[in-house]
Amino acid sequence: MQRRHLLAAASAAFIAAPGVRAQERPIRIVVPFAAGGPIDATTRLIADKARDALGTVLIENRPGGGGGIGVAAVAKAAPDGHTLGIAAVAMHAINPWLYAKLPYDPLKDFAAVTQMVRTPNVLVMNAETARRLKIASLQDLVAYARANPGRLNYGSGGIGSAGHLGGEIFKQRAGIFAVHIPYGGGSPAQLALLSGQVDFNLDNLATAAPNIRSGKLLPLAVTTARRSPLLPEVPAMAETWPGFEIDTWWGLIAPAGTPPAVVSRLNAAFVAALNTPEVKARFADLMAEPAPSTPAQFSQLMQRELARYEKVVKASGAKAE
Repeated sequence: MQRRHLLAAASAAFIAAPGVRAQERPIRIVVPFAAGGPIDATTRLIADKARDALGTVLIENRPGGGGGIGVAAVAKAAPDGHTLGIAAVAMHAINPWLYAKLPYDPLKDFAAVTQMVRTPNVLVMNAETARRLKIASLQDLVAYARANPGRLNYGSGGIGSAGHLGGEIFKQRAGIFAVHIPYGGGSPAQLALLSGQVDFNLDNLATAAPNIRSGKLLPLAVTTARRSPLLPEVPAMAETWPGFEIDTWWGLIAPAGTPPAVVSRLNAAFVAALNTPEVKARFADLMAEPAPSTPAQFSQLMQRELARYEKVVKASGAKAE
């Protein structure tokens, strides 16, 4: 009973005096990955913009367990609006079907705040490999793979990662075979591609963007239903295989039980941050699209994606310890 009263008092202080820095304690956003990646960078951007409305907003990086360590820490935090976290396709749509047991429930343990980002996945080749094999388009890649079965390989951030599952769906839809080589994360997989150890990857555009711009990687197709405005000259896989759609998203969550008024205040502050010209411009540099939403819309997205990836993961046969 005493704990409930303390939480109620903390929540009341949090939502008092809209437009004023009402809370004395800082807000902590747990990013379940190491500093420096797209999720960390975009979270820091909107945290900085939300400080005028919310006061001090701190970022705490808690990597490990495929994102599960940080997500579990958020699930266990007090639902008073002072601890937030990141929900992403890996932890909230794929891992629940990949692992026999998780330290959190992807839906029951969290309250959605807002979606932050939507970014396409993109099929990229090592540019030198593409020139050597005379591959300049998705059709060229498929034709080469059919003429040379088993000669191509592709890398991913690990068994059951979005890159792995996307690659398996691509192979199935294209009727080709390529050897899957899993790595211990997205960065090692990209380094393997850049060094020529693997021939192609399906990576999120925000991660691949710098090397696409430098000419080291050749983008052949995006995996969204339509072409991305961030890369309009690159075709969507759905143009060749209708219904092919895999993208990467992430957003803000709070522990389950966070009062609706607190969630509403957090949503308003972070949606306003996502809509600022500075954030939109910086996201465009990262080749990520701001995707502000209501809490209900983000909750519905997570439910849809969880159901969709159940079929994808089971069809791939992927399992993780």
